[in-house]
Amino acid sequence: MNHAPAPSRLWIQNPLAAFTANDLDGAGGLVIEDGRIAEVLAAGEQPSAPVSEVFDASGHVLLPGLINTHHHFYQTLTRAWAPVVNTPLFPWLKNLYPVWARLSAEDLELATTVALAELLRSGCTTAADHHYLFPDGLRDAIDVQVSVVRQLGMRAMLTRGSMTLGEDDGGLPPRQTVQAPEVILADSERLIGTYHQRGDGAVIQIGLAPCSPFSVTRQIMKDSAALAEQHDVRLHTHLAETMDEEAFCLDMFGLRTVDYLDSVGWLGNRTWLAHGVHFNDEEIARLGAAGTAVAHCPTSNMRLASGIGRMAELEDAGAPVGLGVDGSASNDASNLILEARQALYLQRLRYGAEAITPERALGWATKGSARALGRTDIGELAPGRQADLALFRLDDLRFSGSHDPLSALLLCGADRADRVMVGGQWRVLDGEIAGLDLAALTARHSEAARRLVAGG
Repeated sequence: MNHAPAPSRLWIQNPLAAFTANDLDGAGGLVIEDGRIAEVLAAGEQPSAPVSEVFDASGHVLLPGLINTHHHFYQTLTRAWAPVVNTPLFPWLKNLYPVWARLSAEDLELATTVALAELLRSGCTTAADHHYLFPDGLRDAIDVQVSVVRQLGMRAMLTRGSMTLGEDDGGLPPRQTVQAPEVILADSERLIGTYHQRGDGAVIQIGLAPCSPFSVTRQIMKDSAALAEQHDVRLHTHLAETMDEEAFCLDMFGLRTVDYLDSVGWLGNRTWLAHGVHFNDEEIARLGAAGTAVAHCPTSNMRLASGIGRMAELEDAGAPVGLGVDGSASNDASNLILEARQALYLQRLRYGAEAITPERALGWATKGSARALGRTDIGELAPGRQADLALFRLDDLRFSGSHDPLSALLLCGADRADRVMVGGQWRVLDGEIAGLDLAALTARHSEAARRLVAGG
């Protein structure tokens, strides 16, 4: 895929508004050099040295590239599937597991491309995926995802998920979807050795991600934690998403969810958790003290009626809070700017309008998400950070009459970036991904989705 080359020194000049996710002004724009942010300019300030190109951003709201901390790319193939439209989490899973078990490598390639393209057009530059399905014929699932990420020019945290606790062992997933621990651990080591990049500017990173308390044994949780420490990679799992999960943990392990997490060596700053809806006061304090992060997935939590997480309290206690769109069978979209809007509104129901501002919600989608993924080189506009940016226009009818550009972005429902840059390279221009035939992709993906649910 062709990407627009970046000039050697670019001034993104005088945006309509800028959210830097820190205390810097940014009203004068940014200077980009060698894939990084060289300068953040205040209003009226000029670059310190000559630039080779100027981009007039006076019609754009400028943000750091948005960061998605929890997704299941493969689920774009089962959006709005009638048998699960009106079900909560456990029956939703029980109905979908047999369908997902039929995934092929081609299905996953199409699903991943659709998920990432949708994210990219929403202003997202880095995405974490939680893939835990490895049926026969799909043993190289993460390799497939790596190829798509590279093609689209994004960054990704691809987590090697796992399921080991089948129905016949008291778990939720069917037997054909679980793997032996030795297979999981060997493949995890292979993926880390083959793909995991470290340091600033990393494009592909690998994490370890046993699926959930109701689909894995305690031993694979412990072994994954030990392997993650050995190779210094991150840990991810679903936790405290529903009250059903809480009851399962008490029945199966005799522990509440955070006690369970602690018992398997996961309560620490290497870990980030998906959902984290049902924590009590003591558990919030423990998570904050440990620096364990939480991926807030508001749309999914509303769609499955899972509850409203206590994100402000988690953040105030010291737990990094990021945003995740979750899988496209429980959202049913992959749009991160809309997820920030949903987070703003859902968290206001719990804490009130004064406590949850547009800036706080955007902070979760940027710097908070970067912290959740263990990164300090992305998620804010500051000198030395990667030049990952999203620019949104406010000239659509929905924004007519709006007064504060940054607030309008969320309150008026922006859903598509005009331009997106990753590492100093433009990946989206005029709302479109260069070199990607969306009509052809949509046709192939839609046919694969129909075939998958039909069983062949």
